[in-house]
Amino acid sequence: MATKSLERLTSSSPRPETSDLRTDKNGNAVRNILLLSLTGEQYQSVVDELEFVDLPRGLSLYEPGDTIGYAYFLNGGLCSVIVVTRDGSTVEVGIVGREGLVGAVLAVGMNRSPHRAIIQMATNGFRVRAEVLRRLVASQPELLLSIHRYAQIQGLLIAQTAACNRLHEIELRMARWLLISQDRVGSESLSMTHEFLAQMLGTGRPSVTLTAGILQRAGLIDCGRGRVRILDRKGLEAAACECYENMRQFHGELGLG
Repeated sequence: MATKSLERLTSSSPRPETSDLRTDKNGNAVRNILLLSLTGEQYQSVVDELEFVDLPRGLSLYEPGDTIGYAYFLNGGLCSVIVVTRDGSTVEVGIVGREGLVGAVLAVGMNRSPHRAIIQMATNGFRVRAEVLRRLVASQPELLLSIHRYAQIQGLLIAQTAACNRLHEIELRMARWLLISQDRVGSESLSMTHEFLAQMLGTGRPSVTLTAGILQRAGLIDCGRGRVRILDRKGLEAAACECYENMRQFHGELGLG
């Protein structure tokens, strides 16, 4: 099913030309894959509107119901997209890193966030005002297509995450989460606490601590204070559910493969 959906997306959306030597108007390096994937003309229409920003860990970009003032293109790090229930319970349904943007719903006419978007691993990047992004996509059909393509693939990833959270045991889900996080940050060492992992996986901290201990005793990870280091990538892939393999197909289309 995932492969067929992927083929439909890619067959109608050719990959644009890329560059890895771009900067903004002030000389700040651009490492965001979506921005790098734009054609020269598309990028020139966007570059003057980009505002370079630091994105520290714990920064909330949006809360549920907030009016979205900016879209964010991350240069790295990790932003979690989180469902928050009335009783304050949380579960992560998506991750955004350097492959895309936070606030893609602006390109399809929405102006309020249904979820919380919070920086989980510090980085920097660029933001653009909501009204400016709407003006840009209205005048640049190919830019709109690029954002739509990203949003569709991200939607498929969110659906896969929701199914995983419902159907799979925490050990499988934790392995999957660590792998997709490493795919984005490009490091074997991930800054996170057990409390953070519990919130992301929609479970209790004791369950996370127990599960992390199982993975550590298997030699797959090493847990330190406020960090998790992946020791055996192949072993962790074998320990993850099939959701990770499905997601990796989409990651390749987002430039993470």
